[in-house]
Amino acid sequence: MDADTETIRRILTGTGDTWAVVGLSSNTARAAYGVAGVLQRFGKRIVPVHPKAETVHGERGYASLAEIPFPVDVVDVFVNSALAGRIADEAVAIGAKAVWFQLGVVDEAAYERVRAAGRDMVMDRCPAIEIPRLG
Repeated sequence: MDADTETIRRILTGTGDTWAVVGLSSNTARAAYGVAGVLQRFGKRIVPVHPKAETVHGERGYASLAEIPFPVDVVDVFVNSALAGRIADEAVAIGAKAVWFQLGVVDEAAYERVRAAGRDMVMDRCPAIEIPRLG
């Protein structure tokens, strides 16, 4: 199952600009670090979510989605597929409008739960690749 272009466009342009990036730490070698930088350059506010709760790209980090004290529009998930379903459920629980699973992150059951909750979801894609294509 592949997210259609319309869902990708909607999430990137219309869903809102506050993106919680789960798995984002100050480790510059990790994909999450680079992708979060791209999101910032395209005007998104990134919110690092990682057990270490580090400040990354100048934004304060939180240990979990539930600890973020303001609304989150999109939850971008950089954890392995075995953990991703729980993050998707937490994203719905905090009222996020959309969930985005990064390249290689796949959980069909989580996808169905998020969609059933009335939220948009993209799986196994990278926003840093998709944003420049919107042009």
